[in-house]
Amino acid sequence: MNGPPLDAYASGPGRIHRTPDDSWTAARSGFSEPESRSFADPMQTWSDERCYWLGLYLIPGLGNRTFKRLIDAFGDPRRVFGAGLGDLLRVEGVRGEVARAIARRGSEVDPERELEAAERCGARIVTYADREYPPELREIHAPPMVLYVRGRVPPPNGSPVAIVGSRNASHYGLKVAERLGRGLGRSGVAVVSGMARGVDTAAHWGCLGAVGYTVAVLGTGVDQVYPRSNSRLMARILEAGTVLSEFPMGTQPEPRNFPIRNRLISGLSRGVVVVEATRRSGSLITAAQALEQGREVFAVPGSVDSIKSAGAHFLLKQGAKLVEGTEDILEELALRPRKKMGWVKAPEAPHISDGLEKAVYGALDVYPLHIDEIVRKTRLPSGEVLGALMTLELKGHVKGLPGRTYVRSDPPAPDECPPER
Repeated sequence: MNGPPLDAYASGPGRIHRTPDDSWTAARSGFSEPESRSFADPMQTWSDERCYWLGLYLIPGLGNRTFKRLIDAFGDPRRVFGAGLGDLLRVEGVRGEVARAIARRGSEVDPERELEAAERCGARIVTYADREYPPELREIHAPPMVLYVRGRVPPPNGSPVAIVGSRNASHYGLKVAERLGRGLGRSGVAVVSGMARGVDTAAHWGCLGAVGYTVAVLGTGVDQVYPRSNSRLMARILEAGTVLSEFPMGTQPEPRNFPIRNRLISGLSRGVVVVEATRRSGSLITAAQALEQGREVFAVPGSVDSIKSAGAHFLLKQGAKLVEGTEDILEELALRPRKKMGWVKAPEAPHISDGLEKAVYGALDVYPLHIDEIVRKTRLPSGEVLGALMTLELKGHVKGLPGRTYVRSDPPAPDECPPER
């Protein structure tokens, strides 16, 4: 169940990024310092305590574990910056260049500018010492010492559950993710995901449609919308939920960022539900991290013929809990819903009186079927099948998909806000 090692996502020239364990890493090969770069005055003091946290957090080469050791040794970032070089070097994990950067007050870092950029987009700087810091993250390995947070303050005792899966999900995967998100939202359980295309997007929309609380954990700065197609979704989450990241303002989407952020998705949650995933999916990294963090892992079964369900089936073979509906999650985590959730599993078939339409509807499944396959299964003339499909689609019982394929439609909840696709 282990994914690729996180240190496999190395820096490119001139890039700076944080690995979860150790460092903001600057790869200097072929990189020249821009003349306009600002340097901090080593004698400068900051009036806002958050600047000391940011000044330390943004030092290249200083990671979360070493940051935490410095706080344990000196008490707070202000005292860390006031420590002598020898005292700094005596702290486990502090290398010479990091100690010298601290002595220079992180010379290449302008924490006041970072704080101003955060405040301009309505973000809060939440440090490890703040009461707002999520208690679930304190339990994980190398928790981020600084979080950038937009939107609502997370409610206490939200019992969050993460829903993750394929960016290129099938209609079945999107439908299940949306249904689970809606069911958890209605039962008062917060939904955590990564706001990626596919399963993440469907889960967020499902929860929002149920007037639930959802958290989007980004692999970018909180001032970035990624993917761009989710700008409407992000605006809704900022109104009703929370967007957070450990990456600095302006951080662009880089492939290495997403395995790093996945540990926060699992860390914030009591359990992780994998809806659809291939064997090489990042969702399996999230599941492996969930196990390391002592969280429950759930998986939704799919078709044995679908490569998109291979990862979920692998997790089920390894002992993940099988999920058919919201009740399975609530029962395993001993959560009590606000009201009975009997509708969460697949809805009952609609009442169809016309014999031809009933035969065509009965041939359909949750997975898309091509028109030729429907004709073969019903043994009806293709013209009659097409006419029945058009009527069923107008009634909302059937959904037409690209490639002349069709699936059954779930009746939407009255307050559901459908995802943009």
